[in-house]
Amino acid sequence: QVQLVESGGGLVQPGGSLRLSCAASGFTFSNYAMSWYRQAPGKERELVATITSAGDSTNSADSVKGRFTISRDNAKNTVYLQMNSLKPEDTAVYYCSVRLRLGRYWGQGTQVTVSS
Repeated sequence: QVQLVESGGGLVQPGGSLRLSCAASGFTFSNYAMSWYRQAPGKERELVATITSAGDSTNSADSVKGRFTISRDNAKNTVYLQMNSLKPEDTAVYYCSVRLRLGRYWGQGTQVTVSS
């Protein structure tokens, strides 16, 4: 079955960095685009960044452009989100996601808290 397992979240001070990882299994990882979403308390889930199956093109939300970088390692079936210059408003649960033929799948999420 499809599994997406995020890791790397935690508490970080404003201006700090974190790298999130998402290990995927149960599908042919290298055939699919991957995305990171986030959901802050009381807010709707929002798309943060997407990377193509080959990793040759990415898109990111305006709110994180220049600070967050999505990447992938198809040999390791893993997608990453490097987050730099973190702000308190980046505090959220971060999810990796993939849209397969049968629907969209989500990981369990990893909490990122940016606070001094």
